[in-house]
Amino acid sequence: MKGISLMKFRKVGKKKMTKTVKRIIGMFLIVTVIIGVVGFQNKNNAVSANSGTANTVNTTAIGNTKTPKYIFLFIGDGMSYPQIQITSDYLGAMKQSKNSKVLIGNEALNFMNFEAAGSAVTYDSSSFCPDSASTATSLSTGYKTYSGVINMNEEKTIAYETITEKLKKQLGYKIGIISSVNLNHATPAAFYGHQASRGNYYELALELVNSNFDYFAGGEFLKPDGEKGNIYDLAYKAGYKVVTTNTGVKNLKASDGKAIVIGEKIADSGSLSYEIDRKTNELALSDYVKKGIEVLDNETGFFMMVEGGKIDWACHANDAGSTIQDTVALADAVDEAIAFYEEHKDETLIIVTGDHETGGLTIGFAGTNYDTFLTNLDNQKISYAKYDSDYVSKYKEEKTSFADVLKDVKKLFGLITKEDTDAAKSPKLVLTDYELKRLEAAYNKTMGKTTSNVSDQEEYVLYGTYEPLTVTITHILSNKSGVNFSSYAHTGLPVAVLANGAGAELFNGYYDNTEIYKKLATLTGVK
Repeated sequence: MKGISLMKFRKVGKKKMTKTVKRIIGMFLIVTVIIGVVGFQNKNNAVSANSGTANTVNTTAIGNTKTPKYIFLFIGDGMSYPQIQITSDYLGAMKQSKNSKVLIGNEALNFMNFEAAGSAVTYDSSSFCPDSASTATSLSTGYKTYSGVINMNEEKTIAYETITEKLKKQLGYKIGIISSVNLNHATPAAFYGHQASRGNYYELALELVNSNFDYFAGGEFLKPDGEKGNIYDLAYKAGYKVVTTNTGVKNLKASDGKAIVIGEKIADSGSLSYEIDRKTNELALSDYVKKGIEVLDNETGFFMMVEGGKIDWACHANDAGSTIQDTVALADAVDEAIAFYEEHKDETLIIVTGDHETGGLTIGFAGTNYDTFLTNLDNQKISYAKYDSDYVSKYKEEKTSFADVLKDVKKLFGLITKEDTDAAKSPKLVLTDYELKRLEAAYNKTMGKTTSNVSDQEEYVLYGTYEPLTVTITHILSNKSGVNFSSYAHTGLPVAVLANGAGAELFNGYYDNTEIYKKLATLTGVK
């Protein structure tokens, strides 16, 4: 697996599981006891049609807890316990691979050591397997709504004011929004936008420009042109400094005022590169967070939302290797917040959570029984998306043979045939006859050499909406590593809520995701 800095990993974790992590496990054991209470909580949080604001929640007195002046909210899109744990386990496996006496070890991510550990239920008004629009709405406003809706009620008649809008208006906090995907994608948009459909990209971009928030950084705008003009031109007219180069980011200062930063290197669908594909001259998510701290820091306070959006995209595609690396990238970004916290311990709150789980990721696969071989994933050098764009497209154009494709599969994913000269020294990566047949069938499907002789349902289970060859490669590598995905979509798992700093104790427990907003509102005193 390309570019995972083991130096950073040493910073990110500790070998042994902490008491915090043990508390997380303990919470899972009591889920069945309290799920009924949580499940009906939505009935008591009904929307007030007259005011358009959340009903008052009964909050526990916060005693001597100081109002956090600096708030970081990290959202791993699609990140729940499985994504956190497989990353930790992978790092531990890589470390222990150098120790012949100890076979299994755990390397905790930095936020796994936070002082508070909670769990949040994620269902929305229309699904137990919700989307990013509705779940981010719950996080930013304290309301449930339908999947696909951003900060509006189920009837799409009332717009909800976000925690960021309230902090800006009522307390004068500076606001930063950072994402590894497009800035008007669902999760970042839920902290400034109000739309009946998450697909209203132009309208969401207009709301971003009109938000008067202080710092945006991430992928380029989706659908930037519309009846009012080009979004980038409108941003400039609204007083934003639009930065599109690494040099521009480096030179950006607080005195420059409001800023919109678009990554210099744009990858699939206008997003930043997957961490596994990122070159050394490309800025990482942590770089945008570091710059954000620099330009937002002030005596009044700031709120920064940071989304690791490509964890979700990787899990949709069932790409375990890319999932792990982008989870590490999120932890590296949290490192920047931790460094700031060390200088402002009494005034800083850091929260790390997810909006929902994606992919039905499990550590364990029927074909490997109780065994896992996570170090197999170190052989992956490229994301599914880059493999599609840089290799599969050429295969189709050049009618590349299956034998030549297998050469790339070895080079980029480590998978080899039993006839390969490296088979004896890499037995866990040798394709079985069954796996080789699956791979060749997927190759033929991708190359248009065969007409499908299976049902639409069976084909979807095999490939989803992805390139058959690509997703079959990642499936086989994951399975041979002892990892499995059960879905190409979101699931209903609860997500972790890990917090550190001023007010962190409020985030212990098991609760609905709307409570994250309510706890933040309680701490800051916004109405």
